[in-house]
Order: sequence, then C-alpha cells, then structure tokens
Amino acid sequence: MSTTTATSSAAQAAAKSRNRTSGDTTTAASGSKGGLFSSKRVKPFPRKELIKFCRGMASMLKAQINTSDALKYYSQDQPNAEVKNALKQISKMIDAGAPAYAAFEKTGKFDHKLIGLIKAGCDSGQLHRAFAAISDRLKKEAEFKAKVRKAILLPILVILALIGIFIGAQLKVVPQIEGILGDFAAEPDAFTKIVFTTSHVVQKIWPLIIIAIAAFGVSLFKFAKFRDGIVYLMMSKWRLLRNLIMGLRQMLFLGTLHMLHANGITLAKAIKTSAESVKGTPLYSELLDAGKRYQQSGLPFSESIRKFTSCDPQVSHMIAIGERSSSLEMQLELLTEMYEEDVEQLVGDFTNVVNLIAIALAGLLISFVFIGAFLPIFLMGPKMMNSSM
Repeated sequence: MSTTTATSSAAQAAAKSRNRTSGDTTTAASGSKGGLFSSKRVKPFPRKELIKFCRGMASMLKAQINTSDALKYYSQDQPNAEVKNALKQISKMIDAGAPAYAAFEKTGKFDHKLIGLIKAGCDSGQLHRAFAAISDRLKKEAEFKAKVRKAILLPILVILALIGIFIGAQLKVVPQIEGILGDFAAEPDAFTKIVFTTSHVVQKIWPLIIIAIAAFGVSLFKFAKFRDGIVYLMMSKWRLLRNLIMGLRQMLFLGTLHMLHANGITLAKAIKTSAESVKGTPLYSELLDAGKRYQQSGLPFSESIRKFTSCDPQVSHMIAIGERSSSLEMQLELLTEMYEEDVEQLVGDFTNVVNLIAIALAGLLISFVFIGAFLPIFLMGPKMMNSSM
C-alpha cells in the first residue's frame, strides 16, 4: 500500500512539473499575441557563470553528491538571481522525477552541446566527466576569443581616437592659423594652400564622415550578411587572416567533436551537435552535409570531410587514420591540440601585424595633424615677419 501511495505521489509531482513547464511554454508562445509576458524572452545562461558552474558541478558529483543536492548547494550563495532561479527550477524538476538532461533542456538556457553531454553522462553514469569536459572546452574557447577580440578592438579604438583628433584639428586649429595669416595679408604658398583646402573640405563633410563611420560600425555588429561580406573580402586578400579564421573554426568544431565523442555520444549525433559551434559560417552547412552523407550513404567520415567541406587536408587524413585503427578519439584529441597551438601562434602573428598597421596609421594621422597645425606657421613665418615690417 505504501509503495502504491509513493508511486502515485511521484506521478502527481511529475504531472505538476509537466503542467508548470507546459504553462510556461504556452505563455512564452503566446507572447507574440500580446500576452502578459510578451516583452520577456529567455536569456541564455551567462557564459562566464557557466564555466564556474560546470567546474563546481564536476567536483561535487565526483564527490558522490547527487545532482539535485549539488544544484541546491551551488545556488545557495549565487548572487545572480536569474541563475539562482534557473538552478532551483532544474533541481525541482529532478526531484519530481525528470532526467537531468530533460530538466536542463526545459529551461531553454542551455545549448545542444551541453544537453547532449549531460545526457551522455547520465547514460554512462559519468556525469561529473561531462561537466568537467564542458568547463574545459568553454574555458579554452573563451581564452582564444578574448585574444582575438583584444587584437582587433584596441587598434580600432586607437585609430578612431586619432581620426577624432584629426577632424578636431581641421575644424579648430587650421582655421585659426588661416585667420592669422589672413590678418597679416600673407599669400600662402602652394603646399599651405593644399593644407587649407583640405581643412575646408573636412569642415564641409565632417558630419558625413562621422555618420559613415557610425553606420559602418552599426552594420558590422547588427547585420550578419554585411559582416560576413567584409570578412570574406578580407580573407580573400589577406592569407594570415584566412588561416586564423579557418583555424579557429576548425578548432571549435574538432574540440567540440572530441568532447562529445569521448563522452560516449555517437559520431553521427556528435557531428551535428558540433557543427553548432560554427553556426553562421559556410563551414556550418558543409559539416551538416558531410554528416548527413556519412550517416545515410555509409561513406567514411574522413571522406565526407575531404569531399564536402573546406577543412584542411590534415583533418580528413588524421580522421581516416583514426577510423582505420579504431583510435578516432585519440586522433581528434591530437587534431584539437594541434589547432589550438596553430591558432595561438596565428593570433600572435595577427596581433603583431595589426599593431604595426595601427602604428603606421597613427603616425600618418599625427603627421596630418602636425602638418595642418604647425607647418603653415613655419612656412609662412618669414612672409608674416616681412609684412609686419
């Protein structure tokens, strides 16, 4: 009798959990129709917090703490209210009988890679390994992205600041010098005339320059097609940039593929999930096509990669070795480490080149400011002295 009652209670709790989840889903779906929460959207779990969370979960699960309790312990001192509520929601669903991967998936805050790994960890009884793998992978991806961002953003900010100084000099300093020369009725020489003409042009079009720079920046961040077009153009003209971007994309895919495959997820499913790491790039559709051909036609994965993607030849070669020798996991790990080293070297080379370009442009803009502000005085000094006498 007690067993029946317990079973009934568990079923009722699970039903309540499903009803709550269904209600949340319905509310979210009806948002476009003007529902009460129409302005709200589910935000993904913060990336930095996700790294710490996965590391903490891995250590607690390894210490034989069950998943629900580990979630409760982690959320107790969590300062982020949104993260805290999400973890409590997951813990409640697990207590109600939902599998861990389903509870994480219901929140809508986690991507397919994490859900797939959690499911594989649950199936194999090695959930702590899944969380540890996610933490390591996310940490490495964050480090490389931060290096690339730093290599690009700092020179851009310096150049923008110098452009602002140049425009300011053309609007304020050069006109004052031109006015001083006019007071002395001194006729400027040919070079000084060019400087003054440049200042006149800048005075007329400087709002257009500012608008053009702002429009370019907004388009670059807001419109994916425009950004991709600029990237493809630069990749076609600059080999170092192409090697860096392709190396970074392949590193992300291979690292994710190794992480999933090493934790027991089938290769076909791992390929599809790993392709999400390069979504928004041409490599994404190529990898999906290669995965479908591998799954449906029986073509070896190495051949699918070689024929239907733009991956480097070494990728298909080492995957082929892994398929023939039943050491695919090892080959994927070697490929990931190799691309991590290559990308780190390419990021260093790219940073050096970009810094040199930024220094050259800075010197050029500073020279323009100096020429426009001081050179006319030097050139016209003798004429000004003669006219005053």
